[in-house]
Amino acid sequence: MKRRRRTEILILEHSGLAQNFAETIIENYPCQEIVAPKYGLTMIKMRESAKNSLFYMGEVLVTEAKVEINQCIGIGIVAGMQEELAKYLAIIDAAYKAQLLETEEWGSQLLEAEQQIRQEKAQQQAELFETKVDFETMDV
Repeated sequence: MKRRRRTEILILEHSGLAQNFAETIIENYPCQEIVAPKYGLTMIKMRESAKNSLFYMGEVLVTEAKVEINQCIGIGIVAGMQEELAKYLAIIDAAYKAQLLETEEWGSQLLEAEQQIRQEKAQQQAELFETKVDFETMDV
């Protein structure tokens, strides 16, 4: 599983999977905090559809952390003020880069969480479509 997909799943799911993964690594390996979770601003890039050109839409507040495990550096960046999540993401990223044994077991849990996220999104969309107004059937 690619880093982007893995990170997106860990950010969107709400069962504490990132915390569980990170705590497993902390218990078994020495984790050195390189950069404590800190706030920053980053520019958001968007693609303008008419000219197909990139432009900067604005800034967003992010929380960033860096951790080292077995001489591998992991980075965690998340939108908003979420210090713990940024640290957990950094630990998980470093664990994958160090190819720790625990990471092999996480794939199935991540796929399960991704499926649950998709189901929740589908349910939310279904609820929105129930409130949709069909203007063609309205009489004046």
